[in-house]
Amino acid sequence: MQQDVITMVHGSGGSATSELINEIFASEFRNDTLDQMEDSAVVTGGGRIAITTDSFVVTPPEFKGGDIGRLCICGTVNDLLMRGAVPKYITCGFILEEGVKIDLLKRIVHSMAETAREAGVQIVAGDTKVVNGDGEFYINTAGVGIVSDNVDIKAANACDGDVIIVSGTMGDHHAAILSERMEIDTNVTSDNAPLVEMVRNLLIENIKVHTLRDITRGGLGTVMKELATASGKTFYVKDEDIPVKQVVRDFCGLLGLDPMYMGNEGKLIAIVDREDADRALEVIKNSKYGQDAAIIGEVKEDAPGQVILKTKIGGKRSLDILQGEGLPRIC
Repeated sequence: MQQDVITMVHGSGGSATSELINEIFASEFRNDTLDQMEDSAVVTGGGRIAITTDSFVVTPPEFKGGDIGRLCICGTVNDLLMRGAVPKYITCGFILEEGVKIDLLKRIVHSMAETAREAGVQIVAGDTKVVNGDGEFYINTAGVGIVSDNVDIKAANACDGDVIIVSGTMGDHHAAILSERMEIDTNVTSDNAPLVEMVRNLLIENIKVHTLRDITRGGLGTVMKELATASGKTFYVKDEDIPVKQVVRDFCGLLGLDPMYMGNEGKLIAIVDREDADRALEVIKNSKYGQDAAIIGEVKEDAPGQVILKTKIGGKRSLDILQGEGLPRIC
């Protein structure tokens, strides 16, 4: 492209728009379906499908360990996986403010394409709009996945006696974004990652998975409270068993933050039958992005909707959903 930044002419629908689409988006997202450039994509499917949509507004758009392009693919794919779906297709819509640097946009789009290939999904449709502004941009995605008839994974399925597993360390993405925003020099990197292999391996090994949820905004505390409420069960977890990197603990201590409410973008909570707990942990640990997985607690029925955290000194703390604004915006 001849220009260095996005201008309003790129949203006019004319030759500049075609140049933007062809040279940046189509060249990276190329596949047989998208190459047809029709008003809608016709794809193969059938049976039960999972559908999700999300919007991504993270600032800054590039951060240690990732960027908004990788983030939007991971977030969409992981939402499908949490119902046991096999992710297949993604659409993406870009809202570009005038002044977006072309080189930055190229890097983001390339990152999206690379992450989609890693996750095994195709970007089959999209849209681009250009608006007045100060050089920011936002991405909206929709995802479609196929769910096998024998798969039934949802929040309400958590059962008395189930075991609670997290797939890795808490708060990595949140700490990475916040340190970038505050210009604090740390070695914290985002954990944004597609969890396709991890979920696939759990299902292939016939683990009795009752519930899956990715741990994003609001952190582990919020996610567990939502799941306990949806299932009408009690979650008992041990503080000392919850994995947190020391650098994230130090960062939280410096700013007075609680790792229980720090978000991730590449971690999940799995609630599985007690008989399969040890095997499930092994499967997760042996999957990509799961090496720091840990069993953190169990499900009971004595106090429906409650999450009880057992502290290191022997006390108990009742966890609720995040209250107020969990700045910064992490996705």
